[in-house]
Parts: sequence; C-alpha cells; structure tokens
Amino acid sequence: MTPHGRGRLKMYLGYAAGVGKTYQMMEDAQDLHRKGVDVVIGYFEPHGRKDTIAKTDGLENIPRRIVDYRGARLEEMDAAAILRRRPAVAVVDEFAHTNVPGSDRLKRWEDVRMLLDAGIDVLTTMNVQHLESLNDQVWNVTGVRVRETVPDWVVDEADEVRFIDLTPRALRNRLERGVIYGTEKAHQAMEHFFTETNLAALREIALRHAAHEVEEKLDDAPVEALPQGRPERILICVTGNPSSASLIRRGKRLADYLRAECIALHVLPHGGWDEETASTREAVERHMHFARNLRIDTHSIPDGDPSAAIANFARAQRITQIFMGRSLPRPWFQRFGETVVQRVVRLSPDTQITIVAERRR
Repeated sequence: MTPHGRGRLKMYLGYAAGVGKTYQMMEDAQDLHRKGVDVVIGYFEPHGRKDTIAKTDGLENIPRRIVDYRGARLEEMDAAAILRRRPAVAVVDEFAHTNVPGSDRLKRWEDVRMLLDAGIDVLTTMNVQHLESLNDQVWNVTGVRVRETVPDWVVDEADEVRFIDLTPRALRNRLERGVIYGTEKAHQAMEHFFTETNLAALREIALRHAAHEVEEKLDDAPVEALPQGRPERILICVTGNPSSASLIRRGKRLADYLRAECIALHVLPHGGWDEETASTREAVERHMHFARNLRIDTHSIPDGDPSAAIANFARAQRITQIFMGRSLPRPWFQRFGETVVQRVVRLSPDTQITIVAERRR
C-alpha cells in the first residue's frame, strides 16, 4: 500500500494472448503468498491452460458474481465481495474487460480503481492493443479493430508495468502445440490475427511503448519548454467527421510523448448549437466526450469563420501544434478558393500544423 493509503497497481503488459502475462502474474502472486502476504484471486481467466491453472493452487479464490443478461447467466468479478474481504493484494485478470450490462461499473478497470482507492494492491494483465491511443495504429497494421480499450491515463497510473515478451515464432509454436487454444481455434487464429506479420508488428508497438514508459519513469523532471523556451501545447480540431476520433488519438499520443498540454476545439456555426444538424451535433458531442475520457480539455466556440476562429484560439492559448483533418472535397465552382486548412496555415505562420489523412482498409 502507498503511504497515502491507496493501493499499488502492478500491470503485466503483453502484445498478444499466450505470451505468458497471466502465468507470470500468478507466479508473482504465489511468491507473495509464500512470504505471508494476504493474496486473493479476484478474477482469473484460465482459458484451459493447465500450467497457468496450476499456479492458483493454495490461493483463495473470491467467488464470481452471477449476472442475468438476456436469458443467460454470466459471471463477473465480485468487486464488492473483494472489498468486504479486504485482502492486501487482489489478482485481477483481463484489465480491459467490459462488464455485462447492468453491472455497477462499465469496465473492469473501473472496478480495479475502486479496489485501489480502498487500499488494496492489485496485480492485473493487459495487451498493448487495448491502449486507447494505439487503437488506430493496431487497426492499420492488423486489420482488427479492438473494441475494448483503456484510456492511456488509467495505464499511466500504474505503479509498475512489467512487459512480458515472447518472439512471434515462439508464440506461434505455442499455438501449434495447443498450449494457448484448442486445435481448431488455434488453427483459425494462426490464419487470421496470429499471423507472423501481425505478431511482429504488435510486438514492435509494444516494445516501443514499453521503452517510452521506461524513459518517462527514469526522467521524472518534466519537459518545461522547447529549445526556444516556448512550452508545447497541442490543439486538436474536432468536427463531426468520423476521422476526428483518430485525430484525437494521434494528437493525444503525441502530447503524452512530449508531456504537453492537449486541447480539443470545435468551431460551431455563428448561431451556436442550434444551427448544427442533429447528426453533426451527436457526432461532435461523441468525439468531445471521447476526448474528455482521455483527459483532454475541450472547448466549443461559435464563429462564422472557422479558420479565423481556430487561428485566433490557437494564438490566445499559445498553441505550438495544431492537428487537423484533411478538408473535404469542394464543388468545382469553389475549387480556386482556400480550404479551411489552407487558410489556417496562412493565418498561423508560427505554428506547426499537422494534417492527418483518414486511412482506410
């Protein structure tokens, strides 16, 4: 437990199922148990792996809570029961899991944060592709859109992140031997998500992220300013376009690397929200809610001139970098005029502007 009474979070991070995250977590839990630490299993997903299941011997297992959903009886971690038991350490597998509708909290990581707030240390597992800011990057290299994600700031709260590594060839060998999945499921996995190309790309993403985390932990002093003494501040221009979600992820990830402040801005019509179409308003509000979940400061301002509004806002907020999506194609009779992006570039000569194209698979 930390001096302030909050529990410590130790995360076992990998790049794919089967690299050994849960096995290593259970091994560490057994080491703590042998030292006399009060350890319980809050949630454990064995996936039929005998070696991993054997690592649970002698550890108290908190019974799961049964949730009735659409005629089915499903099992979830019983966070309330763990709180009543009040162990020193709780083992909680699959940090990114989405709870069954009707549960007290939407995500398992929210349950974990509640345990930490109660002073309980937690050991947990997660794959790097569940990190929110990497969602588009993972999709681009694998063709798989990961639906269960965890905001970066939640992972950043971890007191210790241990990267569990295994070469793609060794992982595929484990698949072939039936260590990770049954024969039929393993064969399907090797032809789709678990191709050697996908695994190599995911491993590279994970290694880069781990290296960045190590670098941040070693250098506690914040980056105060750029060489010319101007602190980094990043502005993300949000619209109703679906690509805004990717723009937010990319801008936030850069802000995290630079340890810079990140702001999201949507320019409304001159008359405000009343002049937005219902579909655009719904899309923008969804993007802004997403940005707030990533702990990005959000602003909406009415202005009949979006380009001038963005440039003036950036100047007032001392923005150093602006992230914008590519302007949509215009009618032939308007093609000789400036686009919003082109005008922002002209009005912001001292600001770095990144134009992010929408990628399609």
